[in-house]
Amino acid sequence: MPLGGVIFIVIFIAVFGAFLLWLASKTGGKPVYHPIKYEPYECGLPSLDKKDTKVSVKFYLTAILFILFDIEIIFMYPWATTFRDFLGTGGGTFVFISMLVFIAVFVFGLFWEVKSKALEWD
Repeated sequence: MPLGGVIFIVIFIAVFGAFLLWLASKTGGKPVYHPIKYEPYECGLPSLDKKDTKVSVKFYLTAILFILFDIEIIFMYPWATTFRDFLGTGGGTFVFISMLVFIAVFVFGLFWEVKSKALEWD
């Protein structure tokens, strides 16, 4: 696409976006600010504010470790599905060794997690 086409598209999008914002401001109603709209709704019951509610760091640590190990497993799936293609092209040894290094880091992290007692709830 020539540069003139790109410039035309950018200008068109900017003008169309500005037109839509202008149209929304003219056709939309004025916002009504009422303090009751900003209160939480708890099934018709008045809400009880608890300022001392604290979430343990263990919940966050467990979630982060789950995401970390889950992503590592997700990286292994495409490797397993394309490994035969690499064997056919002659790059199978390099890909296999790189996956062994990846798995070694994965297992090291798992042992470190167990050794540091990251998932114990005491």
